[in-house]
Amino acid sequence: MSSKMNSENTGEKPDFKARKVNASIVLKLNNRFLLRLIGIFLTLDLLLFAAAGTQSLISIEKQVTSAVEAIQEPGSIKAEELMWLESYGINISVRNTEPKGLNFPGVPDNRFFGKVLEGARSFYLPKEAGQNLLQRLDSLIYIYEFSLDGQTFSISMKIGDDILRLKHLMLFAFIVELLLLLTGILPGMRMIRTTLRPIGALAEAAQNLNVRAGGFSSEKVENLKDTLDSINAEKLDMRISLDETESELKNLAEAINSLLDRINETYRSQIRFVSDASHELRTPIAVIEGYANLLDRWGKRDEKTLEEGITAIKDEASNMKDLVEQLLFLARGDNNTMNLQFEHFDLAQLGDEVLRESQMIDGGHDYDSSTESIYVYADKGLIKQALRILVDNAIKYTNAGGKITLSISGKDGKAVLAVSDEGIGIAPEAVSQIFDRFYRADQSRARATGGSGLGLSIAKWIAERHGGHMEVLSRQGIGTKVSIAIPSSENEGQ
Repeated sequence: MSSKMNSENTGEKPDFKARKVNASIVLKLNNRFLLRLIGIFLTLDLLLFAAAGTQSLISIEKQVTSAVEAIQEPGSIKAEELMWLESYGINISVRNTEPKGLNFPGVPDNRFFGKVLEGARSFYLPKEAGQNLLQRLDSLIYIYEFSLDGQTFSISMKIGDDILRLKHLMLFAFIVELLLLLTGILPGMRMIRTTLRPIGALAEAAQNLNVRAGGFSSEKVENLKDTLDSINAEKLDMRISLDETESELKNLAEAINSLLDRINETYRSQIRFVSDASHELRTPIAVIEGYANLLDRWGKRDEKTLEEGITAIKDEASNMKDLVEQLLFLARGDNNTMNLQFEHFDLAQLGDEVLRESQMIDGGHDYDSSTESIYVYADKGLIKQALRILVDNAIKYTNAGGKITLSISGKDGKAVLAVSDEGIGIAPEAVSQIFDRFYRADQSRARATGGSGLGLSIAKWIAERHGGHMEVLSRQGIGTKVSIAIPSSENEGQ
């Protein structure tokens, strides 16, 4: 009776209160998650900006040093030397005033910054009508002045190209971060809402229980609601005390605590996923930026450096493309927006096709197969992708000359696709983690093998989406066998 009166006095129905509790927790979790992501991205942007700016400054100082050494050579600077310097955008002038700008102390040669000369440094930003600050930055001039034989030499050079590269780099980083937000926050919000949905039903059930039983006060239910409302992203470890809960509400409290455990794990998993994705993307970005600076410094005159830089940039860009595609695949899978195209087909034919392709691409291993004709009703493209992932993993972790075996068989109404290798094997404590996103059993070989740690996660999602599962058998120094089992159909027409 007291519960009914309380609801009537406040003008709120029990189910409306439940929805308020649910919405409050969802909002707090989403806001905290978004702020955490933005903080990570801002930190990465500052580090990237500092690294790129420092690299550009070092490159500029090396060019200034070359010009100073030409001026300090015995005799006056030759006309052809001036033309050579001007071809690189370096202008030299002489005046009788004192050097102006920020004075740097000289630093001897070192392997990080090279030789830093004494002198005054300053910047000049030309003013042009109709241009905003960002546009004017493309015309920024770096000025170095020093005294020699009673004269002040002024060396100026346009650094707009460096500024433009820096702007492009930060724009690229912004696009990547936006992509991570879309692939991380949106599925995370959906997952939080889905996970929290039972809270409304639980709160409503508690209200109804209170009305029917009449054996405990409505204050207990209100305290329970207040406790839930106080939980946010910073207090996800907070739980309802069972000792202070009346016996009629203990089951409800236990259910809510269990639900909060799952929410906490989901939230932490999303944080780890975004952090790992940021780390994976930061490495190729840094490599590309480093080689771009190398090309800018030496690639114009050194064909070997030019070829090396272009090859490295193409490889890293390809790695980033593959990683982004894998992230998008997992995001669509988490968001349930991927449409599967089911059809009947023979797994043996698909296995033979993958085996032939592998032999054409990889000539460093021996291949064998043991397949039997067995039909499945599945998405052929996704099954091929999963099988391709297993073969690629076997290639990466098997030494040259080792054997890789593909087998397809039927057992207990299941079609089993298995790939065995004679590779390095997996440590027993790592077997349970190899399907985790971004996990690599051998971290020391991560760059060498080129893996992102997402392949087996994708394969597992494909297997489960087809109502199947995956199994792993491995012994260190002997090899690994990874299997995918999905439901089979007896023939092509079924």
